Amino acid sequence: QVQLVESGGGLVQAGGSLRLSCAASGSTFSFNVMGWYRQVPGKQRELIAIIGSGGSTDYADSVKGRFTISRDNAKSTKNTVYLQMNSLKPEDTAVYYCQGIYITNVYWGQGTQVTVSS
Repeated sequence: QVQLVESGGGLVQAGGSLRLSCAASGSTFSFNVMGWYRQVPGKQRELIAIIGSGGSTDYADSVKGRFTISRDNAKSTKNTVYLQMNSLKPEDTAVYYCQGIYITNVYWGQGTQVTVSS
């Protein structure tokens, strides 16, 4: 069974940085796409960054220039993804979720809380 596990969340002051990690276990394939989403109570889950198997990336306008998504190319399946978050703002406070897509199968992590204090 494929599982995604996020880590690296926590409490940080505005202007600070955090690095989230997401590691997959139980897979024998490389995800076609991996991404990071975030969600605050009462709002829909928001896509903030994605990375393809070839390394192409895309970002939501709200995080462009501040967040960087990357994959661990040292691993054979490249199923570890990171989100480097710099210049954090209070509005970045949310639960952050990792997603992996393989063909039509979508996998989610359990989420990690990021709280940015002003």
